[in-house]
Amino acid sequence: MKLPDYFLGDLPPEASLSPAMITEACQTLKRNRRLYLAHRSTRSTISVLTQVAKDWLDPEFPFRKMALSDGPAETGFSRPTLAAGLEAFFKELTPDAFEALLEQDLGHKDRLDQFTATPQEHKRNRAGMGIAPELLVHITAGNLPNPSLMSIVLGVLMRSAQFVKCAGGATFLPRLFAHSLYHADPKLGACLEIAHWRGGNAELERPLFEEANCVTATGADETLAEIRQRIPAKVRFLGYGSRVSFGYVAHEVLSGLHARRVVERAAKDVVAWNQLGCLSPHVIYVQGGSSISGDKFAEMLAEVLGERELTEPRGDLHVETAALIASRRSIYELRAAHSPDTRLWSSKNSTAWTVVYEANPQFQISCLNRFIYVKDVKDMTETLQGADRVSGRVSTVGLAAPEHKIQELATELARWGVTRVCPLGQMQNPPLAWRHDGRPALGDLVTWTDWEQ
Repeated sequence: MKLPDYFLGDLPPEASLSPAMITEACQTLKRNRRLYLAHRSTRSTISVLTQVAKDWLDPEFPFRKMALSDGPAETGFSRPTLAAGLEAFFKELTPDAFEALLEQDLGHKDRLDQFTATPQEHKRNRAGMGIAPELLVHITAGNLPNPSLMSIVLGVLMRSAQFVKCAGGATFLPRLFAHSLYHADPKLGACLEIAHWRGGNAELERPLFEEANCVTATGADETLAEIRQRIPAKVRFLGYGSRVSFGYVAHEVLSGLHARRVVERAAKDVVAWNQLGCLSPHVIYVQGGSSISGDKFAEMLAEVLGERELTEPRGDLHVETAALIASRRSIYELRAAHSPDTRLWSSKNSTAWTVVYEANPQFQISCLNRFIYVKDVKDMTETLQGADRVSGRVSTVGLAAPEHKIQELATELARWGVTRVCPLGQMQNPPLAWRHDGRPALGDLVTWTDWEQ
Protein backbone atom coordinates (compact mmCIF):
# COMPACT_ATOMS: atom_id res chain seq x y z
CA MET A 1 0.00 0.00 0.00
CA LYS A 2 1.30 3.47 -0.93
CA LEU A 3 0.18 6.34 1.26
CA PRO A 4 -1.21 9.42 -0.54
CA ASP A 5 0.42 12.79 0.08
CA TYR A 6 -2.13 14.19 2.53
CA PHE A 7 0.35 15.51 5.09
CA LEU A 8 3.63 17.41 5.12
CA GLY A 9 5.17 14.29 6.60
CA ASP A 10 4.32 12.45 3.37
CA LEU A 11 6.65 14.65 1.32
CA PRO A 12 9.87 13.01 0.05
CA PRO A 13 12.97 13.40 2.24
CA GLU A 14 14.55 15.90 -0.14
CA ALA A 15 11.57 18.28 0.20
CA SER A 16 12.21 21.31 2.40
CA LEU A 17 9.71 23.20 4.53
CA SER A 18 9.49 26.98 4.86
CA PRO A 19 7.95 29.26 7.48
CA ALA A 20 5.33 30.32 4.92
CA MET A 21 4.31 26.66 4.43
CA ILE A 22 3.90 26.22 8.20
CA THR A 23 1.79 29.36 8.51
CA GLU A 24 -0.40 28.34 5.55
CA ALA A 25 -0.83 24.82 6.96
CA CYS A 26 -1.94 26.17 10.34
CA GLN A 27 -4.41 28.60 8.82
CA THR A 28 -5.82 25.84 6.62
CA LEU A 29 -6.25 23.60 9.66
CA LYS A 30 -8.17 26.34 11.47
CA ARG A 31 -10.39 26.98 8.46
CA ASN A 32 -11.11 23.27 8.04
CA ARG A 33 -11.95 22.97 11.72
CA ARG A 34 -14.51 25.79 11.47
CA LEU A 35 -16.07 24.12 8.42
CA TYR A 36 -15.95 20.44 9.34
CA LEU A 37 -15.20 19.82 13.00
CA ALA A 38 -16.08 22.59 15.45
CA HIS A 39 -19.83 21.93 15.46
CA ARG A 40 -19.74 18.15 15.56
CA SER A 41 -20.86 16.39 18.70
CA THR A 42 -18.56 14.59 21.10
CA ARG A 43 -20.59 11.47 20.43
CA SER A 44 -19.73 11.63 16.73
CA THR A 45 -15.98 11.98 17.35
CA ILE A 46 -16.09 9.09 19.81
CA SER A 47 -17.85 7.03 17.15
CA VAL A 48 -15.06 7.71 14.63
CA LEU A 49 -12.29 7.02 17.14
CA THR A 50 -13.77 3.76 18.38
CA GLN A 51 -14.41 2.50 14.84
CA VAL A 52 -10.83 3.31 13.81
CA ALA A 53 -9.59 1.54 16.93
CA LYS A 54 -11.63 -1.55 16.01
CA ASP A 55 -10.12 -1.42 12.53
CA TRP A 56 -6.60 -1.35 13.97
CA LEU A 57 -7.41 -4.49 15.98
CA ASP A 58 -8.38 -6.30 12.77
CA PRO A 59 -5.40 -8.32 11.42
CA GLU A 60 -6.54 -7.58 7.86
CA PHE A 61 -6.77 -3.79 8.26
CA PRO A 62 -4.42 -2.37 5.59
CA PHE A 63 -2.88 0.27 7.87
CA ARG A 64 -2.20 -2.31 10.60
CA LYS A 65 -0.66 -4.67 8.02
CA MET A 66 1.58 -1.87 6.78
CA ALA A 67 2.58 -1.00 10.36
CA LEU A 68 3.65 -4.57 11.02
CA SER A 69 5.32 -5.22 7.68
CA ASP A 70 7.26 -1.95 7.34
CA GLY A 71 7.39 -1.00 11.02
CA PRO A 72 10.47 -3.03 12.05
CA ALA A 73 12.65 -1.24 9.50
CA GLU A 74 11.05 2.15 10.20
CA THR A 75 10.95 2.02 14.01
CA GLY A 76 13.48 -0.58 15.18
CA PHE A 77 10.78 -2.56 17.02
CA SER A 78 10.22 -6.18 16.05
CA ARG A 79 6.91 -7.19 14.48
CA PRO A 80 5.69 -8.99 17.67
CA THR A 81 6.61 -5.99 19.83
CA LEU A 82 4.75 -3.64 17.52
CA ALA A 83 1.71 -5.93 17.40
CA ALA A 84 1.55 -6.25 21.18
CA GLY A 85 2.00 -2.52 21.78
CA LEU A 86 -0.53 -1.37 19.20
CA GLU A 87 -3.10 -3.93 20.34
CA ALA A 88 -2.78 -2.82 23.96
CA PHE A 89 -3.21 0.82 22.92
CA PHE A 90 -6.22 0.44 20.65
CA LYS A 91 -8.04 -1.91 23.03
CA GLU A 92 -8.39 1.04 25.40
CA LEU A 93 -10.33 3.17 22.89
CA THR A 94 -13.92 2.15 23.70
CA PRO A 95 -17.10 4.24 24.15
CA ASP A 96 -17.20 3.44 27.87
CA ALA A 97 -13.56 4.46 28.29
CA PHE A 98 -14.12 7.79 26.52
CA GLU A 99 -17.19 8.57 28.62
CA ALA A 100 -15.29 7.68 31.78
CA LEU A 101 -12.47 10.05 30.73
CA LEU A 102 -14.90 12.91 30.05
CA GLU A 103 -16.73 12.44 33.34
CA GLN A 104 -13.51 12.11 35.30
CA ASP A 105 -11.73 15.15 33.85
CA LEU A 106 -14.67 17.43 33.01
CA GLY A 107 -17.41 16.25 35.37
CA HIS A 108 -19.91 15.38 32.62
CA LYS A 109 -19.74 13.58 29.28
CA ASP A 110 -21.43 16.50 27.47
CA ARG A 111 -19.18 19.28 28.82
CA LEU A 112 -17.59 19.86 25.40
CA ASP A 113 -20.97 20.24 23.67
CA GLN A 114 -23.05 22.43 25.96
CA PHE A 115 -23.35 23.91 29.43
CA THR A 116 -23.91 21.15 31.95
CA ALA A 117 -23.97 20.99 35.73
CA THR A 118 -22.96 18.46 38.32
CA PRO A 119 -25.48 17.93 41.14
CA GLN A 120 -23.45 20.28 43.35
CA GLU A 121 -23.31 22.96 40.64
CA HIS A 122 -27.02 22.58 39.97
CA LYS A 123 -27.83 23.35 43.60
CA ARG A 124 -25.98 26.64 43.24
CA ASN A 125 -27.50 27.54 39.85
CA ARG A 126 -24.18 27.14 38.08
CA ALA A 127 -23.15 25.35 34.91
CA GLY A 128 -19.91 24.96 33.02
CA MET A 129 -18.65 24.23 29.52
CA GLY A 130 -15.17 23.21 28.40
CA ILE A 131 -13.84 25.04 25.35
CA ALA A 132 -11.17 23.24 23.33
CA PRO A 133 -8.18 25.00 21.75
CA GLU A 134 -8.77 26.03 18.16
CA LEU A 135 -5.30 24.85 17.12
CA LEU A 136 -3.47 22.31 19.25
CA VAL A 137 0.24 21.81 18.48
CA HIS A 138 2.06 18.69 19.68
CA ILE A 139 5.87 18.47 19.85
CA THR A 140 6.46 14.74 20.24
CA ALA A 141 9.42 12.62 21.30
CA GLY A 142 10.78 9.82 19.17
CA ASN A 143 11.23 6.93 21.58
CA LEU A 144 7.65 5.55 21.57
CA PRO A 145 4.63 6.01 19.29
CA ASN A 146 1.90 5.78 21.95
CA PRO A 147 2.24 9.30 23.40
CA SER A 148 1.91 10.77 19.90
CA LEU A 149 -1.10 8.60 19.12
CA MET A 150 -2.74 9.54 22.43
CA SER A 151 -2.18 13.24 21.77
CA ILE A 152 -3.97 12.90 18.44
CA VAL A 153 -6.82 10.95 20.04
CA LEU A 154 -7.41 13.60 22.70
CA GLY A 155 -7.33 16.39 20.11
CA VAL A 156 -9.88 14.61 17.92
CA LEU A 157 -12.10 13.97 20.93
CA MET A 158 -12.11 17.71 21.69
CA ARG A 159 -12.57 18.70 18.03
CA SER A 160 -9.39 20.79 17.90
CA ALA A 161 -7.38 21.32 14.74
CA GLN A 162 -4.00 19.67 15.30
CA PHE A 163 -0.45 20.08 14.05
CA VAL A 164 1.80 17.20 15.14
CA LYS A 165 5.51 17.91 14.85
CA CYS A 166 7.28 14.56 15.16
CA ALA A 167 10.88 13.93 16.03
CA GLY A 168 13.12 13.13 13.08
CA GLY A 169 12.65 9.52 11.95
CA ALA A 170 9.59 9.05 14.18
CA THR A 171 6.73 9.91 11.84
CA PHE A 172 5.88 6.41 10.58
CA LEU A 173 3.21 5.29 13.06
CA PRO A 174 1.70 8.76 13.70
CA ARG A 175 1.39 9.18 9.91
CA LEU A 176 -0.26 5.78 9.55
CA PHE A 177 -2.73 6.59 12.31
CA ALA A 178 -3.47 9.99 10.75
CA HIS A 179 -4.06 8.34 7.37
CA SER A 180 -6.41 5.81 8.98
CA LEU A 181 -8.43 8.70 10.47
CA TYR A 182 -8.47 10.41 7.06
CA HIS A 183 -9.63 7.15 5.48
CA ALA A 184 -12.46 6.83 8.00
CA ASP A 185 -13.51 10.50 7.88
CA PRO A 186 -11.80 12.77 5.31
CA LYS A 187 -13.25 15.97 6.79
CA LEU A 188 -11.87 15.09 10.20
CA GLY A 189 -8.55 14.10 8.63
CA ALA A 190 -8.36 17.51 6.94
CA CYS A 191 -8.10 19.07 10.42
CA LEU A 192 -4.89 17.20 11.18
CA GLU A 193 -1.31 17.81 10.02
CA ILE A 194 1.77 15.60 10.52
CA ALA A 195 5.27 16.94 9.90
CA HIS A 196 8.82 16.44 11.06
CA TRP A 197 12.08 18.35 11.32
CA ARG A 198 14.99 18.49 13.71
CA GLY A 199 14.06 19.99 17.05
CA GLY A 200 15.07 23.55 17.82
CA ASN A 201 14.43 24.88 14.30
CA ALA A 202 13.29 28.34 15.40
CA GLU A 203 12.64 29.44 11.81
CA LEU A 204 9.89 26.81 11.39
CA GLU A 205 8.69 26.72 14.97
CA ARG A 206 8.18 30.46 15.37
CA PRO A 207 5.18 30.62 12.97
CA LEU A 208 3.87 27.33 14.38
CA PHE A 209 3.85 28.65 17.95
CA GLU A 210 2.39 31.99 16.88
CA GLU A 211 -0.60 30.28 15.26
CA ALA A 212 -1.18 27.84 18.14
CA ASN A 213 -3.62 28.21 21.03
CA CYS A 214 -2.03 25.43 23.05
CA VAL A 215 1.30 23.60 22.70
CA THR A 216 2.07 20.24 24.27
CA ALA A 217 5.60 18.86 24.29
CA THR A 218 7.17 15.59 25.41
CA GLY A 219 10.90 15.18 25.91
CA ALA A 220 13.88 15.85 28.11
CA ASP A 221 13.47 18.51 30.78
CA GLU A 222 16.13 20.66 29.10
CA THR A 223 14.28 20.48 25.78
CA LEU A 224 11.01 21.52 27.42
CA ALA A 225 12.67 24.48 29.13
CA GLU A 226 14.06 25.66 25.80
CA ILE A 227 10.68 25.30 24.08
CA ARG A 228 8.88 27.10 26.91
CA GLN A 229 11.06 30.18 26.39
CA ARG A 230 9.91 30.44 22.77
CA ILE A 231 6.17 30.04 23.38
CA PRO A 232 4.24 33.35 23.15
CA ALA A 233 2.69 34.44 26.45
CA LYS A 234 -0.85 34.07 25.09
CA VAL A 235 -0.30 30.38 24.23
CA ARG A 236 -0.84 27.66 26.85
CA PHE A 237 2.12 25.31 27.23
CA LEU A 238 1.95 21.78 28.66
CA GLY A 239 5.27 19.98 29.04
CA TYR A 240 5.78 16.32 29.91
CA GLY A 241 9.39 15.79 30.93
CA SER A 242 11.67 12.87 31.69
CA ARG A 243 10.31 10.33 34.16
CA VAL A 244 11.43 6.92 35.43
CA SER A 245 9.56 3.93 36.86
CA PHE A 246 10.24 0.82 38.92
CA GLY A 247 8.61 -2.35 40.17
CA TYR A 248 8.11 -3.60 43.73
CA VAL A 249 7.47 -7.22 44.71
CA ALA A 250 6.28 -8.02 48.24
CA HIS A 251 7.59 -11.24 49.77
CA GLU A 252 4.09 -12.69 50.32
CA VAL A 253 3.52 -13.21 46.56
CA LEU A 254 6.76 -15.15 46.01
CA SER A 255 5.63 -18.59 47.09
CA GLY A 256 5.11 -21.71 44.98
CA LEU A 257 3.64 -21.31 41.51
CA HIS A 258 2.76 -17.71 42.33
CA ALA A 259 6.41 -16.71 42.03
CA ARG A 260 6.67 -17.76 38.39
CA ARG A 261 3.56 -15.72 37.51
CA VAL A 262 5.01 -12.64 39.22
CA VAL A 263 8.30 -13.05 37.34
CA GLU A 264 6.41 -13.35 34.05
CA ARG A 265 4.55 -10.13 34.79
CA ALA A 266 7.84 -8.36 35.50
CA ALA A 267 9.23 -9.66 32.20
CA LYS A 268 6.14 -8.35 30.39
CA ASP A 269 6.91 -4.83 31.64
CA VAL A 270 10.57 -5.11 30.57
CA VAL A 271 9.70 -6.41 27.11
CA ALA A 272 6.84 -3.97 26.33
CA TRP A 273 8.09 -1.40 23.80
CA ASN A 274 11.62 -2.63 24.62
CA GLN A 275 11.52 -0.82 27.98
CA LEU A 276 11.89 2.55 26.24
CA GLY A 277 9.01 4.51 27.76
CA CYS A 278 8.79 6.57 30.95
CA LEU A 279 6.44 3.88 32.28
CA SER A 280 8.98 1.07 31.84
CA PRO A 281 10.85 -0.21 34.91
CA HIS A 282 14.53 0.50 35.44
CA VAL A 283 14.65 -1.57 38.63
CA ILE A 284 12.59 -4.38 40.18
CA TYR A 285 12.80 -4.22 43.98
CA VAL A 286 12.24 -7.60 45.68
CA GLN A 287 11.33 -7.65 49.37
CA GLY A 288 13.21 -10.20 51.44
CA GLY A 289 11.53 -12.71 53.68
CA SER A 290 10.50 -15.44 51.26
CA SER A 291 12.21 -18.48 49.77
CA ILE A 292 12.76 -16.44 46.58
CA SER A 293 15.58 -13.99 47.25
CA GLY A 294 16.44 -11.09 44.98
CA ASP A 295 19.17 -12.99 43.16
CA LYS A 296 16.90 -16.00 42.66
CA PHE A 297 14.18 -13.68 41.29
CA ALA A 298 16.77 -12.19 38.93
CA GLU A 299 17.79 -15.67 37.75
CA MET A 300 14.15 -16.57 37.08
CA LEU A 301 13.59 -13.25 35.28
CA ALA A 302 16.59 -13.93 33.05
CA GLU A 303 15.13 -17.31 32.14
CA VAL A 304 11.78 -15.76 31.19
CA LEU A 305 13.42 -12.95 29.19
CA GLY A 306 15.35 -15.59 27.26
CA GLU A 307 12.08 -17.34 26.46
CA ARG A 308 10.40 -14.08 25.43
CA GLU A 309 13.27 -13.28 23.09
CA LEU A 310 12.30 -16.36 21.06
CA THR A 311 8.66 -15.26 20.66
CA GLU A 312 8.99 -11.47 20.87
CA PRO A 313 12.53 -10.51 19.86
CA ARG A 314 13.79 -7.08 20.77
CA GLY A 315 14.94 -6.11 17.29
CA ASP A 316 18.15 -4.54 16.03
CA LEU A 317 19.82 -1.53 17.64
CA HIS A 318 22.07 1.23 16.40
CA VAL A 319 25.73 0.33 16.84
CA GLU A 320 26.20 3.07 19.45
CA THR A 321 23.31 1.79 21.59
CA ALA A 322 24.51 -1.81 21.42
CA ALA A 323 28.03 -0.66 22.37
CA LEU A 324 26.64 1.16 25.42
CA ILE A 325 24.91 -2.02 26.61
CA ALA A 326 28.05 -4.09 26.04
CA SER A 327 30.11 -1.55 27.97
CA ARG A 328 27.64 -1.52 30.87
CA ARG A 329 27.62 -5.32 30.93
CA SER A 330 31.42 -5.44 31.18
CA ILE A 331 31.30 -3.30 34.33
CA TYR A 332 28.95 -5.71 36.05
CA GLU A 333 30.83 -8.77 34.80
CA LEU A 334 33.90 -7.40 36.55
CA ARG A 335 32.00 -6.67 39.75
CA ALA A 336 30.32 -10.08 39.73
CA ALA A 337 33.72 -11.76 39.44
CA HIS A 338 34.88 -10.12 42.68
CA SER A 339 31.73 -9.88 44.84
CA PRO A 340 28.74 -12.12 45.60
CA ASP A 341 26.64 -8.94 45.94
CA THR A 342 26.52 -8.59 42.15
CA ARG A 343 25.43 -11.13 39.54
CA LEU A 344 24.81 -10.87 35.82
CA TRP A 345 22.73 -12.83 33.32
CA SER A 346 22.63 -11.88 29.65
CA SER A 347 21.75 -13.14 26.19
CA LYS A 348 24.51 -15.00 24.38
CA ASN A 349 26.18 -13.40 21.37
CA SER A 350 23.80 -10.43 21.44
CA THR A 351 22.64 -7.53 23.60
CA ALA A 352 19.00 -8.68 23.42
CA TRP A 353 18.45 -8.76 27.21
CA THR A 354 20.42 -8.25 30.42
CA VAL A 355 19.57 -8.82 34.10
CA VAL A 356 21.80 -7.38 36.82
CA TYR A 357 21.30 -8.33 40.46
CA GLU A 358 22.71 -6.02 43.13
CA ALA A 359 22.31 -6.27 46.89
CA ASN A 360 22.66 -2.47 47.09
CA PRO A 361 19.14 -0.90 47.03
CA GLN A 362 20.39 2.32 45.36
CA PHE A 363 18.21 3.13 42.31
CA GLN A 364 20.03 2.69 39.00
CA ILE A 365 19.18 4.28 35.66
CA SER A 366 19.05 1.50 33.10
CA CYS A 367 20.37 1.80 29.56
CA LEU A 368 16.99 0.24 28.62
CA ASN A 369 16.39 -2.01 25.62
CA ARG A 370 15.63 -4.88 28.04
CA PHE A 371 18.41 -4.11 30.51
CA ILE A 372 16.89 -4.49 34.00
CA TYR A 373 18.22 -4.26 37.55
CA VAL A 374 16.92 -6.46 40.40
CA LYS A 375 17.63 -5.40 43.98
CA ASP A 376 16.96 -6.80 47.44
CA VAL A 377 15.15 -4.59 49.99
CA LYS A 378 13.76 -5.08 53.47
CA ASP A 379 10.52 -3.20 52.81
CA MET A 380 8.97 -0.23 51.01
CA THR A 381 10.72 2.22 53.32
CA GLU A 382 14.14 0.98 52.22
CA THR A 383 12.96 1.01 48.61
CA LEU A 384 12.02 4.68 48.77
CA GLN A 385 15.27 5.53 50.54
CA GLY A 386 17.13 3.78 47.73
CA ALA A 387 15.11 5.67 45.12
CA ASP A 388 15.59 9.06 46.79
CA ARG A 389 17.79 10.27 43.91
CA VAL A 390 14.77 10.15 41.55
CA SER A 391 12.20 11.44 44.05
CA GLY A 392 9.70 13.67 42.24
CA ARG A 393 10.55 12.10 38.87
CA VAL A 394 8.89 8.68 39.28
CA SER A 395 5.94 8.14 36.98
CA THR A 396 4.79 4.58 37.65
CA VAL A 397 5.37 1.81 40.16
CA GLY A 398 4.31 -1.70 39.18
CA LEU A 399 3.19 -3.45 42.35
CA ALA A 400 2.95 -7.16 43.15
CA ALA A 401 1.58 -7.54 46.68
CA PRO A 402 -1.16 -9.38 48.59
CA GLU A 403 -4.56 -7.75 48.49
CA HIS A 404 -4.55 -6.78 52.15
CA LYS A 405 -1.31 -4.76 51.72
CA ILE A 406 -1.91 -3.07 48.36
CA GLN A 407 -3.77 0.01 49.62
CA GLU A 408 -1.20 0.67 52.34
CA LEU A 409 1.69 0.40 49.87
CA ALA A 410 -0.09 2.50 47.23
CA THR A 411 -0.79 5.22 49.80
CA GLU A 412 2.86 5.25 50.87
CA LEU A 413 3.95 5.58 47.24
CA ALA A 414 1.43 8.35 46.56
CA ARG A 415 2.61 10.41 49.54
CA TRP A 416 6.20 9.95 48.39
CA GLY A 417 5.29 11.44 45.00
CA VAL A 418 4.52 8.56 42.61
CA THR A 419 1.78 9.60 40.16
CA ARG A 420 0.61 6.13 39.09
CA VAL A 421 0.52 2.75 40.86
CA CYS A 422 -0.59 -0.28 38.85
CA PRO A 423 -0.28 -4.07 38.94
CA LEU A 424 3.10 -5.39 37.87
CA GLY A 425 2.72 -6.47 34.24
CA GLN A 426 0.58 -3.44 33.30
CA MET A 427 3.14 -0.65 33.55
CA GLN A 428 3.14 0.13 29.81
CA ASN A 429 -0.66 -0.23 29.48
CA PRO A 430 -2.23 2.76 31.23
CA PRO A 431 -6.01 3.18 30.87
CA LEU A 432 -7.39 5.91 28.64
CA ALA A 433 -8.34 7.98 31.70
CA TRP A 434 -4.80 7.84 33.11
CA ARG A 435 -3.68 11.18 34.54
CA HIS A 436 -0.35 11.71 32.77
CA ASP A 437 2.23 12.93 35.29
CA GLY A 438 -0.61 13.25 37.78
CA ARG A 439 -2.51 15.80 35.65
CA PRO A 440 -5.93 15.49 33.97
CA ALA A 441 -5.40 14.89 30.25
CA LEU A 442 -8.49 16.79 29.08
CA GLY A 443 -8.71 19.15 32.04
CA ASP A 444 -5.30 20.63 31.19
CA LEU A 445 -6.32 21.31 27.60
CA VAL A 446 -9.71 23.00 27.92
CA THR A 447 -10.59 26.55 28.91
CA TRP A 448 -13.63 26.76 31.16
CA THR A 449 -16.66 29.02 30.79
CA ASP A 450 -18.78 29.24 33.93
CA TRP A 451 -22.45 30.25 33.66
CA GLU A 452 -24.04 31.59 36.84
CA GLN A 453 -27.79 31.47 36.31
